[in-house]
Amino acid sequence: MKVAAVIILSLFILNACTKSPTGRSQLAFVSKDKLEKMGTESFEQMKQEQKISEDKELTQFVQCVADAITPNVSKEAHDGDWEVVLFDSPQVNAFALPGGKIGVYTGILEVTENADQLAAIMGHEVAHVIANHSNERLSSNQAAAGVQALASVLLAGQDESTQQYSMAALGVGLQYGVLMPYGRSHETEADIIGQELMAMSGFNPQAAVELWHNMAKANKDAPPEFLSTHPSHDTRIESLNNELIKTTPIYKNAKKSQQCIKPTN
Repeated sequence: MKVAAVIILSLFILNACTKSPTGRSQLAFVSKDKLEKMGTESFEQMKQEQKISEDKELTQFVQCVADAITPNVSKEAHDGDWEVVLFDSPQVNAFALPGGKIGVYTGILEVTENADQLAAIMGHEVAHVIANHSNERLSSNQAAAGVQALASVLLAGQDESTQQYSMAALGVGLQYGVLMPYGRSHETEADIIGQELMAMSGFNPQAAVELWHNMAKANKDAPPEFLSTHPSHDTRIESLNNELIKTTPIYKNAKKSQQCIKPTN
């Protein structure tokens, strides 16, 4: 009963507090100033430890897409300039951090065929900042650690095998029942917000669907969705397709002030 109470308590805590831009309940313990400081420090460390691309044309292309997207990010998410760095790495990845930092790896440019698809990636990553997902991840991990510590105290009077079994079950429950679904909800939310952001910035939202078809081809060995912090490619494609009814009119009404052309070399 005590363990059940802890699990119920954990579910309550991890689904309480503030609201995300899509109306989802989220936990937010960390101040904005602290998050931005952490984001800036992490970015500076990455610039010291990872190779930065010297390809001027690719760098200008990535900057061009960022320059179209970032003016449409709310001042609440970041009030100031955004720093964009192209890292020379085969990683098929990109990221955005609190404090106005965007990192793109050259490997992702092998998957993105044009500016619209890169805008889908960049919009998705910036959406994590808009939706305060870093805060939520830190807060949920802190809450999960607190729940496990509480369970350890409550189980102190039980025999060792019962303690070990109960703590293992609680750990699995938190990981697969709370934290992983949280991760998937973050990714789904970032897809939705990012697609709207790219459309608002003058990039065709249909490219987000095409991008995830490309990603599916590039990553055929992805684990089942319930064992992953990310939705399956099929789930993402379906969700983004469904959002086109909303994002296509936004794109058609957007001011298309920049033409970003991907280098062909």
